[in-house]
Amino acid sequence: MIEVAAFRGESVAVLGLARSGLVAAQALQRGGARVLAWDDAATRREQAAAAGVPIVDLTGRDLAGVRALVLSPGIPHTHPQPHPVAARARAAGTRIIGDIELLALSCRAARYVGITGTNGKSTTTALIGHILQQAGRKAAVGGNIGTPALALAALGADGIYVLEMSSYQLELTESLVCDVAVLLNLTPDHIDRHGDMAGYVAAKRRIFRGQRRPQAAVIGADDPPSRAILRELVAAGTRTMVPISAETGAPGGVFVDNGVLIDDMTGAAARVLDLRDVARLPGRHNWQNAAAAYAAARCLDVAPAAIAAGIASFPGLAHRQELIAAIDGVRYVNDSKATNADAAAKALACYDDIYWIAGGVPKEGGIAPLAPFFPRLRRAFLIGQASDAFAATLEGRAAFTRCGDLAGAVAAAREAALAERRPHPVVLLSPACASFDQFANFEERGEVFRRLVQALPGGCA
Repeated sequence: MIEVAAFRGESVAVLGLARSGLVAAQALQRGGARVLAWDDAATRREQAAAAGVPIVDLTGRDLAGVRALVLSPGIPHTHPQPHPVAARARAAGTRIIGDIELLALSCRAARYVGITGTNGKSTTTALIGHILQQAGRKAAVGGNIGTPALALAALGADGIYVLEMSSYQLELTESLVCDVAVLLNLTPDHIDRHGDMAGYVAAKRRIFRGQRRPQAAVIGADDPPSRAILRELVAAGTRTMVPISAETGAPGGVFVDNGVLIDDMTGAAARVLDLRDVARLPGRHNWQNAAAAYAAARCLDVAPAAIAAGIASFPGLAHRQELIAAIDGVRYVNDSKATNADAAAKALACYDDIYWIAGGVPKEGGIAPLAPFFPRLRRAFLIGQASDAFAATLEGRAAFTRCGDLAGAVAAAREAALAERRPHPVVLLSPACASFDQFANFEERGEVFRRLVQALPGGCA
């Protein structure tokens, strides 16, 4: 755990005591701050108190004189309305920051790679970390990917922090300047938390704050909002620019041509690697992830051959098109991380003969944007709150069964796949929904799917 000494001898409030908040409170304590910690959930307060964290009811506490409020990223501080403690902190003139800001204040000598975007962040973050570590660099991977930033090891000037950063985290980060900042793509998401698409884009754009050459911006060129930011930053001319694309050429950058990764950063358009041979990175969306990871590593002076070797040896990530098993000719793929339609589209584009498990807490727009992929569906198996809405969208366009829960969906999908004996059947959990109606998070949903598949006859439970 990193010691945060930036607030030694000062009062710092911490609101939200899940993984990142609890670690932040402990790191501040180690650095000599007077910590006032609170969570609206009694169980989390009890767990934090048992770990030695001082619990103070911030809902009625005078925040005058409190130097900073460290806010867990899931707690709103603007839209749709701020948490009362956040509102009172702002009124008192208290800084509202997050744990990544504490990392930046504590480990100034290290280098930073920040990765954001609507989809692909976790895979790209893990891939960059894997490439750097395989190339012998001292790199630590954390942030929104799962490991809290302050739970990482303290790194010196030879160290590189590779951080997945959500829009929520970027809003709470003030002083971090990324040596390499990666923006993969932008499609509508979290609009309730940012007010509108412009607010969401503005939060994502913060990843480029303060950059000056030789610091680099790696930006996807495959969607209009990202292209607009790319044009703006190219015109500003203050940082190294590396465009990436999985759909077209990217002069001066990195792109994918018919599955082959092309490095044009020096104008040579050199062929690097055939991504169609990388089993753990299937589909065009993963080609974009690979292009971004390659570009980021090149900006950190890793040799092209070492980057290609790192991409080829990447083991993949859980819950992101993770092949759980192949049983009786049927593949079972866990893509639980697909919590919106755009993410689910990436998986649906990769397979034919799909027995699709979808549903949960629906996002704005539902699954209507996925209509071009409906011909790939043999049948959809619907779960959770979205079942009726998804059924209405699928009516007359694709077969579906309302299953209620994941166990029923896995059983029904297996039965249908075995009965129909299509050439390449895939039971695909790619829900296009949040998980909170039936699961704590997408990880739990994916783990339940894993256990259900492994419990099938021949699943090697």
